[in-house]
Amino acid sequence: MESRTMPTRLPESRTTTLLRGRSRPRRCGERERLEMGWAIALHGGAGDIPYSLPPERRAPREAALRHCLAVGVAALKASRSPLDVVELVVRELENCPHFNAGRGSVLTTSGTVEMEACIMDGNTKKCGAVSGLSTVVNAISLARLVMEKTPHIYLAFDGAEAFAREQGVATVDANHFITPENVERLKQAKEANRVQIDYTQPVKEEKPQEEASSGKGDSQIGTVGCVAVDGSGNLAAATSTGGLVNKMVGRIGDTPIIGAGTFANSFCAVSATGKGESIMRATVARDVAALMEYKGLSLKEAAAYVVNNVPKGNVGLVAVSANGEVIMPFNTTGMFRACATEDGCSEIGIWPSETDCVLPDPKRSC
Repeated sequence: MESRTMPTRLPESRTTTLLRGRSRPRRCGERERLEMGWAIALHGGAGDIPYSLPPERRAPREAALRHCLAVGVAALKASRSPLDVVELVVRELENCPHFNAGRGSVLTTSGTVEMEACIMDGNTKKCGAVSGLSTVVNAISLARLVMEKTPHIYLAFDGAEAFAREQGVATVDANHFITPENVERLKQAKEANRVQIDYTQPVKEEKPQEEASSGKGDSQIGTVGCVAVDGSGNLAAATSTGGLVNKMVGRIGDTPIIGAGTFANSFCAVSATGKGESIMRATVARDVAALMEYKGLSLKEAAAYVVNNVPKGNVGLVAVSANGEVIMPFNTTGMFRACATEDGCSEIGIWPSETDCVLPDPKRSC
């Protein structure tokens, strides 16, 4: 066989890995594949999340992750398809004002909302994407309708809004999405004269760099995504976002771009979060799948290589493979994330050293 050099890996402290199927207790991160089973991972955004994030800001986000993870696990246990599961979970995340999607979407430089989303089925590679939404309650469901009800993949702005009305999906007045918190966040970003990545604190250039992570967390919301695999190895991915704070009107990020922020095939399903421009340049989601398909790398190896090759502080992702791996790497300060597998292992985490592992059986170690 032709020899190859293994790609550089991320520090283990910034990588969370779960694997399904085992014959003995093991720690999360050990690679052991004995049998198929369902698995799910989701994220609530990556970025410069300050370690000083106060409890009143941290707790509701962790509670939302736990709730959404439970919703996804229940759906998988009920034999719902991975496509149904990721849509369901992302809808729940969109309805939570604590994340940058749906109800919590951030504002453009003009103070408006322009939401985008994407969903993809791994088996068929069918996919749907939308951008520039201002009235649709759940962008991810409209993306699925684009996939299933049109000959196209991507609809945006007025065309997407018109399609939403034709399909009878839930819509509201655009002011519904303009929350006091995001008005204040836009004000902070404008004062700092910057376009704001998820979770990064808005700091004026003349202020010391260390202040960038010392805020109280008033701006701590982020893009959402979910990936899932069932016991037969069927995969799906979904991502939804409001984009960047203070972005130009009409800007489109990585989330709805197939292969950038969202991708699924027969090898893996990936949902990315972070700075969209960096994710698009690196074709993050597709590159993970390509390294598995063409180089024979494991999901952990592929994801580590891809994340390492994006400038530091710009990306995080969640991914599952058809044969059992679950991975949640990031090169930012933190990433709100959660995952669970059929064998009973689940994790909720924010920072590299803050991964909670909970098992239903106290005798089993994760």
